[in-house]
Amino acid sequence: QVQLVESGGGLVQAGGSLRLSCAASGLTFDNYAMGWFRQAPGKEREFVSQINWSGTSTYSADSVKGRFTISRDNARNTVYLQMDSLKPGDTAVYYCAASTKYPSRTYEYHYWGQGTQVTVSS
Repeated sequence: QVQLVESGGGLVQAGGSLRLSCAASGLTFDNYAMGWFRQAPGKEREFVSQINWSGTSTYSADSVKGRFTISRDNARNTVYLQMDSLKPGDTAVYYCAASTKYPSRTYEYHYWGQGTQVTVSS
């Protein structure tokens, strides 16, 4: 079955960096666009960034543009989210997801990981 497993979360001070990874299995990875989402306590899940099948096109939310970078390595079936200049407002559980469409709306993502916690202290 399809599995998406996130890693790389943790506790970091404001201004610091983290790199999240999402390892995919059970699917033909380069047939899928990939996305990152996040959900803070008491808030709805929100879109962060997405990348197309080949990695040649990306799109990010305004709140993270210039600070977060999405990338992928199709040879490793892995998508990454490099997060720089982190702010306390970035604290959330971060999820990766896979879609056969690009660009995709949230509801068009078929598969989801279980998430990794990112906590940014002030």
